[in-house]
Amino acid sequence: MTPETYHLLFQVLTLISGLCAGSFANVCIARMPEDRSVVRPRSQCPSCGHMVRARDNVPLLSWAVLRGRCRDCEWAIPIRYPAVEALVGILSLLLFRHLVPTAASITEASLVTWALYLVFLTMLVATTFIDLRHYIIPDEFSIWAIPAGVGTTALLNFMGQPGIPDWKSSILGALLGGGILAAVMGGYWLVRREEGMGFGDVKLLAMLGAWLGAVPAVPVVILLSSIAGSIIGILMMFSGERGLRSQIPFGPFLAMGGVAYLFFWDSHLSLLIPGLAL
Repeated sequence: MTPETYHLLFQVLTLISGLCAGSFANVCIARMPEDRSVVRPRSQCPSCGHMVRARDNVPLLSWAVLRGRCRDCEWAIPIRYPAVEALVGILSLLLFRHLVPTAASITEASLVTWALYLVFLTMLVATTFIDLRHYIIPDEFSIWAIPAGVGTTALLNFMGQPGIPDWKSSILGALLGGGILAAVMGGYWLVRREEGMGFGDVKLLAMLGAWLGAVPAVPVVILLSSIAGSIIGILMMFSGERGLRSQIPFGPFLAMGGVAYLFFWDSHLSLLIPGLAL
């Protein structure tokens, strides 16, 4: 097997792994807002209650074969399910190509980095869809993911993976991320006597700081998410949807900022934002 074939095989495996992670993300999106276990019972149709057969639970493929409908009751399966699977699958593949651009760069440390940061990306995707629909951010994907981020950076630094913040920067990132948004939230309340954002956003940025480090990650994520949020808000104003501006959750924009930083800071964003390239 040539090195190029070996590298291609890994890419296929990372894509499949991402599709499976996306399938689990769908379970989290459906169950976490209702405080239900994401492990038991097995997946079942929300309409008729029948357990989903194993052959009907293959990411993307089963949805296509069933033509987007439940085998038992013909309930239309929302397009969100294959969309989430495809999104996480693509992110998984892109993450692998970002970390392991050639066969020569395949190492134990790079593969562990891919696996752990696939978990990070899966949490962000699930958080985005939950926040968009329910306006909440689960603690499992925010405050409880902070120790996981610190542990991840410590482990990967011990394994010698380059480009990973150390555990001190991880802890500082969590404190800085949570502290900045908490200060903004407090200042807005003092001026307007109302909440400008939910505390879930504070915990989510703290989680991003734990996984991505303190500086420049936290300032860049805040900048990117604020720009994206402002653009969407302006577009909604011009489209006549002014009443919805206050209902736009900020969590998805923070998640997008975190993904953009992870993939593009070294190659593109540091050139566009040179003042933060420390």
